Amino acid sequence: MKWNTLNQLTVLDEIKEQSKTQKVLIFKHSTTCSISAMALSRLERSWSDSEMTKLKPYYLDLLKFRDISNKIAQEFEIKHESPQVLIIENGICVYNSSHNSISYQEIKKNS
Repeated sequence: MKWNTLNQLTVLDEIKEQSKTQKVLIFKHSTTCSISAMALSRLERSWSDSEMTKLKPYYLDLLKFRDISNKIAQEFEIKHESPQVLIIENGICVYNSSHNSISYQEIKKNS
């Protein structure tokens, strides 16, 4: 799995624009949280590039970039959680999940 890095607010604008032609996944990760580490590991172990060609994945270290995480919550009207997965399509969040509910199969179904 090759993550794209979400580390600037301008990248969030790019994501919204990209989502008009390709769905985008944002994984919000807390590097100090064991639940977040487990969810990330499960997702990365399950991820199949051949199955997920229609979904572009972005990784956000929300401890380093809390301002971006806050902007995501505001922009997409989704309560902040960690870990959290959002799927963006046409500039809006069409799917989100958090904590132990993060599931590769659900992400795949919504991609």
